[in-house]
Amino acid sequence: MSEEITFPLEIEYRHLDRSEVLDTRIRDKVAKLTRYYDRIMSCRVVVEPSQNRHNKGNLYHCVIDITVPTGELVASRDPHKNHAHEDPYVAVRDAFKAMERQLQSFAAKQRGDVKHHEAPPHGRAVELQPETGFGVIFAADGRELNFTRNSVVDFDFDKLEGGESVRFAEVQGEDGPTASTVHVEGKHHASG
Repeated sequence: MSEEITFPLEIEYRHLDRSEVLDTRIRDKVAKLTRYYDRIMSCRVVVEPSQNRHNKGNLYHCVIDITVPTGELVASRDPHKNHAHEDPYVAVRDAFKAMERQLQSFAAKQRGDVKHHEAPPHGRAVELQPETGFGVIFAADGRELNFTRNSVVDFDFDKLEGGESVRFAEVQGEDGPTASTVHVEGKHHASG
C-alpha cells in the first residue's frame, strides 16, 4: 500500500502519451518525499522527450517542482548527459533522487542542522612599526598577535593606522600565535 499524498499533485506529460504505470511510479515517489520533509505544499512533475533526437531514440527529461513554505525547490536531470534516460522511468528515478537530496538539505537548514562557518577572528592593529614591517593586533578575545608587512592583504601596510579594525587568519609561529593573513576592515568610529 502506498503512502498517502496530502497536497496537490500535478503530473504532466508533454509530447508523450500518459502512462498509468509511470503515473503510479511518480505518485509513489512523491509520497516518499514526505519522509525527507513533511511540509510540502504542492508538487508538479513534468515528463517529456528531449528536443534533440539521437540515433537510438529519444532521451527523456523530468522536472520536479515542489512548493515549500518558504519558496520552491526544483530538480531536473539533463538527458543529454545520460543515455540511460532513453527510458523515461530512469529519467524520473534520477530526478526524484536529486529532489530527495534537495529536500534533505532543505530540512536540515530548517532544523538548524547546517554547519555555520565561524567568522574569522578580528581585532585592532595597535602597534605598527613601518620601518621594520611588523605590527601587533589586539584581538577581540584579549590576546595579542604579531603580524608582518607581508601578512596584510589588499592594503598598503604603510598606510595602516593604529586602531584600525582587522580580521585575520591565525597560525602558530615560533614566538606564539601570529596573524598570517590580515584584512583591514576600516577605522573604528567611537560614538560619543
